[in-house]
Amino acid sequence: MPNFKQKILSHYQILLQDKIDIYQDLIQSLTEDAQNDAKSSAGDKHETTLSKLHIEQEKIAHKLKEAIEQQAILSKLDIEQPSNKVILGSVVITNHLTVFISTALPKITIDNRAVFAISPQSPLGMQMMHQAVNSEFLVHQVQYKILEIL
Repeated sequence: MPNFKQKILSHYQILLQDKIDIYQDLIQSLTEDAQNDAKSSAGDKHETTLSKLHIEQEKIAHKLKEAIEQQAILSKLDIEQPSNKVILGSVVITNHLTVFISTALPKITIDNRAVFAISPQSPLGMQMMHQAVNSEFLVHQVQYKILEIL
């Protein structure tokens, strides 16, 4: 049976794969729309439509690239590595939040507990990195205390 940390990682991997699949489908659909429009249109309206499709494709391609990069970060995590200090891949339980140190991703709920995935470069991530249980620090006028590191 997967532990709490494995459940978190698995949930985020599925979430990112779903995002990637959606973005790839959208890009494919926009490509088909552009091809169909090219067959049936002419003139300025055609150029405007193609331009809009191209801009939309670029936006989605950027989001796709971002999701693939986030997926690569997750795939490199060694969540089985025990550590008494916060490292990349740690799940940190504080007096306010449960945080997964990885990459910035949406909040999820695992075992009835809200989990926030943050990057080690975020303000909170920078304060947490290499800290031990019972460490305290202030971020945005909130006093955090590390209660547990998984």
